[in-house]
Amino acid sequence: MSPSVLLALAVDLAAITVLVHPLYYRRHRRTDLLFAYTALNAGVFAVCVLLMNHRVELAVGFGLFGVLSIIRLRSGEITQREVGYYFIALALGLVNGIGAARPLTAALISAVLLAAMYLADHPRLAGRAERRTMVLDTVHRDDAALRADLERRLGRRVLRVIVEEADYVRETMTVDVRFRGDAGSPPLRPAARLGTVLGGRR
Repeated sequence: MSPSVLLALAVDLAAITVLVHPLYYRRHRRTDLLFAYTALNAGVFAVCVLLMNHRVELAVGFGLFGVLSIIRLRSGEITQREVGYYFIALALGLVNGIGAARPLTAALISAVLLAAMYLADHPRLAGRAERRTMVLDTVHRDDAALRADLERRLGRRVLRVIVEEADYVRETMTVDVRFRGDAGSPPLRPAARLGTVLGGRR
């Protein structure tokens, strides 16, 4: 193995370690995806180095990216934020594997990707709004009444409400609600239990 590949491997391992531990795990606390992100990154890096060493056309590398991009992690529900980490883990493997001949350039691109994730998923930015899908035990025929009811149940200021379904037979309605989720906001009030929360933070 050439020194440039070893350097690229070291850069890739450092990058994926920063991604999965300080950035992802400390913010989201999901251990199963630590393994998934690391395995995906290592596998993509190894395949890319092998392809580049055998002088395979670059189009094959992009084809590999296309194939991997449609793979769904089946271990549980994956939020859109976790999908973002999934693609960055994949991109880091591609960048460092294909760029093994220029490890310093690959290291710079990796740093840019990590910085972008740090800023995009920073609690001060990402924690300002939350999304939940709720099934309410009543049907509101007035938007103002619906918004007031949701704010009473959640104990937060509602930013947007989308009615997904209204069942007038069972007197229930399903809504997609976006609301303020600042760290300094008060906790959910007990009244929120009157509705069934189906979705979590996105």
